[in-house]
Amino acid sequence: MAMQAQEIEDLIRTAFPDARITITDLAGDGNHYAAEVIDESFRGQNRVQQQRAVYAALKGAMDGPAGDLHALALTTKAPD
Repeated sequence: MAMQAQEIEDLIRTAFPDARITITDLAGDGNHYAAEVIDESFRGQNRVQQQRAVYAALKGAMDGPAGDLHALALTTKAPD
């Protein structure tokens, strides 16, 4: 089952309410997205820690074959 970009943003926004979030559908199929998440809470964290936090916010949407989201190219950082 495919996900809409707004669904992905809503899940991320729940965990990061003040973040700047940009979701891009890479293939037009609802399964391959890119997300950029810029949030102050990432300051002092390495990239792996930041991305784990975002994946946790997706609440299982990417969990193997049963997940609704097949691929997410993720960029995370603290604001400049």
